[in-house]
Amino acid sequence: MNGTLNKVMLIGHLGDDVKMHYFDGGNCIGRFQLATNEVYINKTTNEKITSTEWHNLVVRNKAAEICEKYLSKGDKIYIEGRIKSRQWQAEDGTTKYTTEIQVTEFTFLTTKKETGNHKPHQEPEPAKNTNFDATNEGLPINDLPF
Repeated sequence: MNGTLNKVMLIGHLGDDVKMHYFDGGNCIGRFQLATNEVYINKTTNEKITSTEWHNLVVRNKAAEICEKYLSKGDKIYIEGRIKSRQWQAEDGTTKYTTEIQVTEFTFLTTKKETGNHKPHQEPEPAKNTNFDATNEGLPINDLPF
């Protein structure tokens, strides 16, 4: 191990629909912004303050097509990825810089199907104890490995 780590984990809401760009050869990328919020109480005024941070996300190829198909503005998503900075020359000759999150893993927390039915978002149920054999009518498994 080289002693460094570049890993980002975010849960937030899409600021807009996924914007796709297709290249010759069939590759594509999808870009979208993700909003994360920090909520705190101002100790002097007791006012509730919400601070929003915007993150530029990039997904590639099949993952981009999946995001485009199932995500829309406002949807909640969990992502993992790495920070990548890049620069380019603008048309006016100035050098532009940006920092993006290159998404490597993601989990949809709401989708177009849910929002289309106007169902309120519910937290996923906690994992249930599955330490039984369904064919054994819920009785404990007696074939323990120790």
